[in-house]
Amino acid sequence: MSYPVEIKLEAIGFVRNSRKEISDDFWGGIRSEITLADKFTEDALKGIEEFSHLEIIFYFDKIDPEKIKLGSSHPRNNKAWPSVGIFAQRGKNRPNRIGLSVVKLVEVKNKTVIVTGLDAIEGTPVLDIKPVIKEFLPSEEIRQPVWASEIMADYWKEKN
Repeated sequence: MSYPVEIKLEAIGFVRNSRKEISDDFWGGIRSEITLADKFTEDALKGIEEFSHLEIIFYFDKIDPEKIKLGSSHPRNNKAWPSVGIFAQRGKNRPNRIGLSVVKLVEVKNKTVIVTGLDAIEGTPVLDIKPVIKEFLPSEEIRQPVWASEIMADYWKEKN
């Protein structure tokens, strides 16, 4: 297989919420709406309300392509944390600028899903919505380095 392979995607909807600025922390309490694009009918969401959580795949469209990282760096440029490869981080400056969040489904209204726990700003293009099915989750204990827990200390707190 030769690289790169060109892939064309189109947004299935867009994020609507109160977060207008890109920020690394304080995502707690943010309620987001994702309304499906015109080509979809309400039928596309039929049965989704039976799931408690969803996976939202989105595109970091506001990230400057010049800031994309291909190698290793200190997460959030914090020298107290080890330099690790971009694929050992969940940072937004990723090669394909793709984000993924597991969110709590609050409500479905017509062609709109209302969720909490989505760390995407207002206007972010959504590429896909998938239900969380527990059999796809790890059955063994999840292991991560200490710095990963440290980086998340304020992530889901509400902004004062």
